[in-house]
Amino acid sequence: MAESTLDLRGLPKARAYDELDHALEAVLAGLADPIAAMATMSALLHHGFGHLWTGFYRKVAPDLLRVGPYQGTLGCLEIPFGKGVCGTAARERRTVLVPDVHAFPGHITCDARSRSEIVVPVLDASGALLAVLDIDADRPAAFDDEDTRRLEAIVGWFARVP
Repeated sequence: MAESTLDLRGLPKARAYDELDHALEAVLAGLADPIAAMATMSALLHHGFGHLWTGFYRKVAPDLLRVGPYQGTLGCLEIPFGKGVCGTAARERRTVLVPDVHAFPGHITCDARSRSEIVVPVLDASGALLAVLDIDADRPAAFDDEDTRRLEAIVGWFARVP
């Protein structure tokens, strides 16, 4: 791949995700390491879209997430299931899209600049929760149903890796 990062800002969202999909496919080809994939996905998403914080919280105990590969300022080190947006997505095993983090009961503030957030559960090949993908933006309502659909497809990579 000629570029180390993509700049997808300014492109129509569907086209931006199409380009991201092609880049991820090329970079992750032949890879079976979930941590390396998390690091790569975090970098491409973060720099490509210019998000505030982009990364993974890995499931490290039955009800505990721990920060994994990410891009951005310091993240919360651990998040219990059911706490904040990440813990809610982990406990309920569903994508949680939050247009205004200040309106989300129990939101955990790791970076005061965060205004909106999307968290996508990451399942392995057996359907078990492996992690959550967390993306924060510095503007309200930065994410929509297209982000939900496309990010769910991207993290589907982890269910396809042996």
